Amino acid sequence: MAKNKWILDPAHSEVQFKVRHLMITNVSGAFNSFNVEAETEGEDFMTAKVSFTADIDSITTGNAQRDQHLKSPDFFDAANHPQLKFVATKYENVDNDGSYELYGNLTIRGITKPVKLDVEFGGVIKDPWGNARAGFSINGKIYRKEFGLHWDQVTETGGVIVSDEVRIHSAIELIKQA
Repeated sequence: MAKNKWILDPAHSEVQFKVRHLMITNVSGAFNSFNVEAETEGEDFMTAKVSFTADIDSITTGNAQRDQHLKSPDFFDAANHPQLKFVATKYENVDNDGSYELYGNLTIRGITKPVKLDVEFGGVIKDPWGNARAGFSINGKIYRKEFGLHWDQVTETGGVIVSDEVRIHSAIELIKQA
């Protein structure tokens, strides 16, 4: 079967996260510069070789001071660890509607840990220009302290300012290369 290379369509893709703030609300953020590369046999993504990178300097939360703090050694340490990286290792079918579990290794701050992501495969279509496109919604959660993002402060009531759990949501559109 023919091997196909797929590249990211950044205009139709996004990588977002949410984290609890003061344990009463959420702060949302995104990476504005990221890349996904995939190689499939035919159009079967259940056996794809997939890698993802995001540039730490592209993090945005809508607050410049908070963004700078996230790039600092207290969190991502962008000067020494300019990218985070995910490499897929295994896929498991969850049901017949295109949902599956994606397992892989996530590296943040030079620390690599296995993670599981829930993927909804939107399918493959031909766009008006004759290009094959594939779409995915990806959700998951990680625990930031496992990756060396330990900064925290305790409030007067004993709560924490930033939760350990980070929820991830991505919408990814790939274009098959001719």
